[in-house]
Amino acid sequence: MLTELSIRDFAIIDQISINFQEGLTVLTGETGAGKSIIIDAIQLLAGGRGSVEFVRHGSKKAEIEGLFQVIDHTHTVYTVGEEFGVEIEEDGMVVLNRTITSQGKSICRVNGKLVTLGILREFGKSLIDIHSQHETQSLMDVDRHIDLLDLFAARELAQAKLEYQRIYTKYRSLVKRFKDLSENEQEMAQRLDLLEFQSSELHEAELQPEEDGHLTEERSRLVNYEKIYESIHDAYQALYGEQKGLDWLSHALTALEGAQDFDEEIAKMSEEMSNHYYLIEEMTFKLSSQMEQLEFDPERLNEIEARLNEINRLKKKYGQTVEEILEYLSRIEEEIDEIKNKDSHLAKLENEIDEHGEDAALEAKHLHDIRMKASKELAGDIHNELKDLYLDKASFAVDIQIREGSNQEPILDGKNVRLMPNGFNLVKFLITTNPGEPLKDIHKVASGGELSRIMLALKNIFSKHQGVTSVIFDEVDTGVSGRVAQAIAEKIHGISEGSQVLCISHLPQVAAMADTHLQIEKHVIEDRTSTSVVELTDQHKVDEISRMITGAELTETTREHARELLELARKHKAKEQMESR
Repeated sequence: MLTELSIRDFAIIDQISINFQEGLTVLTGETGAGKSIIIDAIQLLAGGRGSVEFVRHGSKKAEIEGLFQVIDHTHTVYTVGEEFGVEIEEDGMVVLNRTITSQGKSICRVNGKLVTLGILREFGKSLIDIHSQHETQSLMDVDRHIDLLDLFAARELAQAKLEYQRIYTKYRSLVKRFKDLSENEQEMAQRLDLLEFQSSELHEAELQPEEDGHLTEERSRLVNYEKIYESIHDAYQALYGEQKGLDWLSHALTALEGAQDFDEEIAKMSEEMSNHYYLIEEMTFKLSSQMEQLEFDPERLNEIEARLNEINRLKKKYGQTVEEILEYLSRIEEEIDEIKNKDSHLAKLENEIDEHGEDAALEAKHLHDIRMKASKELAGDIHNELKDLYLDKASFAVDIQIREGSNQEPILDGKNVRLMPNGFNLVKFLITTNPGEPLKDIHKVASGGELSRIMLALKNIFSKHQGVTSVIFDEVDTGVSGRVAQAIAEKIHGISEGSQVLCISHLPQVAAMADTHLQIEKHVIEDRTSTSVVELTDQHKVDEISRMITGAELTETTREHARELLELARKHKAKEQMESR
């Protein structure tokens, strides 16, 4: 959940810090007070598009920082953190930071690490779901409907989808190889010339595995010959000869041997000293042998330098290490063979494509069958949600079609199918709110009030599957009133049972349902406009909801109405708690 939001020099906000709680938080205030500006700030924090216009007039930069706490270590944000190298501590704290300068530069950080805007967006998608009446949401995007259906059926689909994607990836790889090999003859001839030149150059080099490492070590010995010889010589002289180290050790050993018969401990030390003495004596022989073998060969050094220069030249063209160069040589030899024997390779590839295409189509059919079953369950669940929102006459359906493919694509049940990364299905959500009217694409539903309720019904179902920690509603209750407004308020609070919900609303019914009620106020201080946020007490909640009911002067009647709404909300929450036990 989002636990704290800090905003500085953003639009009309000079500086505010808001602590958020679990459950439903409702933000209310007069039009223009800055409610939507706070949502704009959160949207930027989630990777939205920035602009210098967001920087408060006269300031050098706008800064937004959000602290999230994700206790569930299986949450998607941990996977995103691992993918992009951002460490998330055991306490599950994730800090997103976005700075926009007056020059238009955008700086993004996650847990203090600088990241790109794209990476910030990936974290934002895993943590926040912003739903606004003004923007196209994923629920309204037809291309996203298949993802939402798969999310609904994730438990049944997970393994089947992994198997399909494994086969599909191989299938697409084979298709690409076939296309590359069968394309323009002139390009193939030019490619063959290049590969044969590279192969000849690498074969002439006669590279050996780890050759560069061995040569580098040998060069180091030759370059440092004098220092190596001097070190070995000094060590040998220190150990061997009259009054040298080995001579003194011999004296020590003789002394201990003279007393070993009288003391068991001395006998042990004498034995240890004897072992060490002979080891060091053997070391002196090795040092002597090493000195005799050492020699400086300037011609060999020149050969090594020339060879390393040649290897480094090849590294610039073919790989960072000798092993990578040899792997590259192996690959191009395979490609040369493919081009020279193109017809036989194309025939082989064609057979492999047919086999993998058939396997992928069968796996896609398995996905299709699971989706068909899940679509009926989803339609039933959404219909129940719509009934709660007084759209009981509405009909909802999930239209699942099979994409038709060209003659070159896999065949299933006698028809060519077009395979995509998620199968061969095209999924659309269809709805009609008027009996007798045909089902239409959900994004074509025109009524604002109906659209708000449909979106809320979908959101209530998918919020349980999406895994985001915070769901944000920005004035999604426009165009509704009365009992529908109360139903929307109850539905929004229901979503907050599974995810933290932040909601900007002009409906008193929604405000009354809030677990935390924040009032946004605008002030003018020294000819500058600024915004403040205040958490309302119970009495102030009554006054604010009363103002939302009338929009005019507060009266005892409107206050009484506000109290009734709050009491109704309290009873509904108590009922929810009883039902959840």
